[in-house]
Amino acid sequence: MGVVLVATSMYGCGGGGGDNGGGGGNNLLGQVPSRSDYVAGIFKPESTYADSCASPTSSNEKKGTTTDEKNFLRSWTNDTYLWYSEVPDLDPGTATSVADYFDELKTTALTPSEQKKDRFHFTYSTADWIALSQSGVQAGYGFQVALLQSAPPRDIEIAYTDPNTPAQSAGVSRGDKVVAVDGADAINGATQAIVDKLNAGLFPDNAGEQHTFTLQALNGSQRTITLTSADVTSTPVQHVQSIDTQLGKVGYIQFNDHIETSEDQLVSAFTQLKQQNVTDLVLDIRYNGGGLLDIASEVAYMIAGPTQTAGRTFELTHFNDKHPSTDPVTGRAIAPTPFHTTTQGFGGTDGVALPTLNLNRVYLLTGPDTCSASESIINSLRGVDVQVYEIGSTTCGKPYGFYPQPNCGTTYFSIQFEGTNDKGFGNYPDGFSPSAVDDGGAAVAGCSVDDDFAHALGDATERVLAAALTFRASNNQTCPAATGTSGQTVLSKPAGLAQTGPLLRKSPLLMNRIMRVRTS
Repeated sequence: MGVVLVATSMYGCGGGGGDNGGGGGNNLLGQVPSRSDYVAGIFKPESTYADSCASPTSSNEKKGTTTDEKNFLRSWTNDTYLWYSEVPDLDPGTATSVADYFDELKTTALTPSEQKKDRFHFTYSTADWIALSQSGVQAGYGFQVALLQSAPPRDIEIAYTDPNTPAQSAGVSRGDKVVAVDGADAINGATQAIVDKLNAGLFPDNAGEQHTFTLQALNGSQRTITLTSADVTSTPVQHVQSIDTQLGKVGYIQFNDHIETSEDQLVSAFTQLKQQNVTDLVLDIRYNGGGLLDIASEVAYMIAGPTQTAGRTFELTHFNDKHPSTDPVTGRAIAPTPFHTTTQGFGGTDGVALPTLNLNRVYLLTGPDTCSASESIINSLRGVDVQVYEIGSTTCGKPYGFYPQPNCGTTYFSIQFEGTNDKGFGNYPDGFSPSAVDDGGAAVAGCSVDDDFAHALGDATERVLAAALTFRASNNQTCPAATGTSGQTVLSKPAGLAQTGPLLRKSPLLMNRIMRVRTS
C-alpha cells in the first residue's frame, strides 16, 4: 500500500497565522495583478486554478498570477471548508497578497467560551511541511520552551529536550529558565528590537546559526552557553518505563508528537511495557499537539486491545453539508476510521500486528498543548467505554482536522472536517477538562494539577505524574489541591514571541489532526 502525506491532488492551542512564507504570495515590485473573473457567489472548480503560480518552482506548475493562486484558495475554501457559509466572498483580483487573502478565508464566529472557533488556520512552506511531518526534522537546538508568564517579567523555561541534540549536549535540561538571548533581556525586555532578537535566537530559521543563551538553573545559579542550530530530528516517544507500586506495575510513556517516526517508537514502547506486565498506564501527552490521526488510532488500540475495540469506530469524520456522504478530498465514500490493529506503514513496514495492553482504564497527563489528534485519543477511548482519567489541565479544544493542501510551494491548512467517537460525541471546542464528575462530554474524571518544571518528566515525584499515581492508589478518588495551569504554553517556531499578549505553542504543524491520502 502506498502512502502520500502531501499529494499533488489534495497542525497555541496554536494554529492562527503560522508561517506564511514559501507560497509566492506577494506580488513582485511593479507587478499588476491580472484581471479577475470574480463574480460574487459564483465559484469555478478549484482545479481551474490549481498549480497556476506567479513563480513556478516545479515541473507540475505552470506560469500564472497571484490572482490565480487566490482564485484557487477561494474555490477550494468554498468547496471543502467546514464552515464555508461563514466565509466572506472576497474578490481575488485585489492587490492583497496571497498570504493575507488566505488569512481572511475563515469564520469569525466564537466558541461558547468566547474563543475564536477557527484559531487553527495556517500555512507552511511545502518543503518544510514534508521535512517535519515525515521525519520530525526542523532547524533548532533540540529543546522546547514553555511560557509561564507572557508579559514582562516573562517566565520562559525549558519544558523538555530531545536526545542527541545540541541542547542536550550542552547540558540544557527541563526547568532551566531563559534569562537572556544574545544579550537581550528575556525577562524584562519590552522593546520590539529585544523581542525580535529573542525570536531570532530561540527559533532559528536555519541550521548553522550561533546564539548565546543565559540560563538559570533550579538552584538559582546562572550560566551562559553558545548553541549552534542544527537540523534536529525530534524523538517523539521518551522516558518509557514501568513504575513499581503497591498495587502493581504502572507503565509510563512521554509521547510528544504524532509524526511518522513515532510509529516504530510507540510499538517498541508498548511492547516493552507489555513484557514488563504493567497493569495500568500513564500516557503523558501534555506537550502533544497532535499530528497524524492514524497514529492516534494505533495508540488508542494499543491501550484498549481487540476486545473493547473490535468493530467499533475510532473516529467518524463529518464534512460540510456539500459532502454528506463523500470525502471531498479523496472522492471516496465517508467511512469510520477504525481502531487500527496493525502498523500503517509510517515506519516502513505495513500490516504488522500491534502490541496491546488490554486496559479498561488509562491515566492521561494533559495540558493546554494537548490538542487535536491527542484529544482524539481521549474521545475515542471514552467512546468504547474505556475509563479515561485526566490529570493536569484543560486541553486545547480541537475536534477538527484537515488534509494538507499544497499549491505553488505553500501547503495550506484549513478546517475541513470534525470528528466524533463511537457514541457520536465530538463537541469539545473548549477542550476536555479534569473534573470531579465525568459527564460523558467535555468534563473528564480526574484532577486539576499544575505542571512541575522542578522535576524531570517520568520522575515519580514530578507533580502531575505523582498526582496520577496518588489518584490511582486512592481508588481514583483523591486529588491534590487544584493549582490551575491556564497560562502555560509550549513554544517553538514559527509562533515565536509576541510583544504583548499570550504566546503561541508548538509549530502549528504539530498542533493538528492530519489526514493523509492513500494511493492504494
